[in-house]
Amino acid sequence: MTAMAKGDFTAEIAKMLPYLRRYARALTGSQSSGDQYAVATLEAILADGNIFDRQLDTRTALFKVFHSIWTSTGAPIGSETEDGNGVESQAQKHLSRLTQNTREALLLHTIEELTMSQIAEVMKITADEAESLVDIAYREMGQALSGRVMIIEDEAIIAVDLEAIVAEMGHQITGVARTADAARDLARKEKPDLILSDIHLADNSSGIDAVNDILGDLGDMPVIFITAYPERLLTGEGPEPAFLISKPYAPEQVRSAVSQAMFFASTETLKV
Repeated sequence: MTAMAKGDFTAEIAKMLPYLRRYARALTGSQSSGDQYAVATLEAILADGNIFDRQLDTRTALFKVFHSIWTSTGAPIGSETEDGNGVESQAQKHLSRLTQNTREALLLHTIEELTMSQIAEVMKITADEAESLVDIAYREMGQALSGRVMIIEDEAIIAVDLEAIVAEMGHQITGVARTADAARDLARKEKPDLILSDIHLADNSSGIDAVNDILGDLGDMPVIFITAYPERLLTGEGPEPAFLISKPYAPEQVRSAVSQAMFFASTETLKV
């Protein structure tokens, strides 16, 4: 491989890395656990470049290496506590009852927007099997948990759309806040089980600041952030969101992220 070719290859990997990190942390429910798997993936490629399938597009090939490592370690769920009585422990019990490989297929299809053929390459299965896993995941996760969801979103059309998607899943909407101050007030009136938040709000306030304040007041709960520029939040500098949806989003992405987030008691949030 020439120096130029090697440089191009490195640049291609770097471009896809934020999406691998997003997937890894959504899969494990933890920034630290997810990033450990992302680092292990890069180290494996550096140690043996032949494991990277250059006949595939860069993103699919990168995720395929990740999955070889993920499955070789038993596909553990990212629990960093041993508290058998905690909510996170209960989440692990829910996850352990899901059909094997369903969460992986669902996240790859909905959040990362891979086709069934690409998922098949990543997971070393057929496209039909990939589609079946996604269908099973929707059924199993849809039946698993329901709760109270607060939405922080300043665009009325998007807020209404999110309300409809979440309500159809069987969750209760505690309300919609358009600003950081309104979000803080709404959370105090009725504590949510999950927060779905935009980053930039109507009065130029920050959804990130609002979420961090709410968690500081009310304790940990799952959080999903929505942004048009997810790669800007996955920089590797400081705490970052474990659940992140890109704008414009598809309803399937929201449903998948909400189902995933509800399994985890604590979601690391971005502090800026």
